[in-house]
Amino acid sequence: MSFMALMVVIVYEARWVYPEIQAYFSQTGSLTGQQLATRSREYLQRAQRYLLSESLFEDEQQALRLNLDLAYGLIDIDVYRQKYTCTNTSLQTLTLLTQRLDENNVAPFDAAAELLGPIECLTRIEMNQLDLRGMAINEFSQNTRRHNQVVTYSSLVIFVLGLLFWRMHERQLRRTEHATEQMLIWMQQAMCDPLTGIGNRSALHQDIVNNEGESLALILVDIDFFKQYNDFLGHPEGDQLLRRLARLLKHVLGKDAKLYRLGGDEFAAVVPCNDDALLVSYCDQVTSALQEADFKHPAHPDNERVTLSIGAVRFTAGEFTLSTAYEAADKALYRVKSAGRDDWQITAAA
Repeated sequence: MSFMALMVVIVYEARWVYPEIQAYFSQTGSLTGQQLATRSREYLQRAQRYLLSESLFEDEQQALRLNLDLAYGLIDIDVYRQKYTCTNTSLQTLTLLTQRLDENNVAPFDAAAELLGPIECLTRIEMNQLDLRGMAINEFSQNTRRHNQVVTYSSLVIFVLGLLFWRMHERQLRRTEHATEQMLIWMQQAMCDPLTGIGNRSALHQDIVNNEGESLALILVDIDFFKQYNDFLGHPEGDQLLRRLARLLKHVLGKDAKLYRLGGDEFAAVVPCNDDALLVSYCDQVTSALQEADFKHPAHPDNERVTLSIGAVRFTAGEFTLSTAYEAADKALYRVKSAGRDDWQITAAA
């Protein structure tokens, strides 16, 4: 209401300052461009929230496509293409991402990350348009001061309202950035086993998908008679053994290996591997290193130290090959356990 009252005063004074009024409204028309950029960014952020959800149901997938289409339409205007070089790049990113989503050729987290570029572009457009509007208001205030004091004060109030809007926008932007940072931290924590600090099942699946086409080895490691170890020495000692074993595996398999705790006493390692001889070497090294470490196991029925059962397989990484590789390695592990444990076996490449 206050803004409308100010506009009435300005229009009343326009008979004296018509040229200045005309220039003012022609320049502040850029506000429409800012609003379109704001709405486009909001649609992209909604799409990010869908992509970062734990699962996408059919109706959420439709909503995701709709938000991407709406965002594309609002940024695909001439004023943005002419003034901002990042517009065409953002449109190409959205086009390619939509095609890949339709083909199920991109992971949701990766897709959410790819939207950060267009969001940054839209934010830049919003800020620039707001700056243009502020400049127009300042110029209007200066040009009309000599005609009427009412116009000057009215323009000042509008300028203050513009600054207030810009301040509110900045605060909301910071909140969004903070929320995004917290989401990324949460995603990292969700991929980590809190006891040992290595990856979990979700991290294993994500890493395999990210290394699609590479020749890898999956090594499953199971602590023999771990329940008896816990029952005899207590769970704190059992937790300590798990952490020590994680450090040992990382040391033996090297910096290129990625480790995961799949639950209980079961570990997994993924390492680059091109032939079975190298995989045999990995299994031998783990067994030898464990013997040298000589972790005591007073409740072991067959030995006085901790022993491991190991099953391994080579495979080519891909979204649909992990389950096959895991099943093959698990069968090899089961054969070791059936044969008396404290050994390793590998399965032909999956």
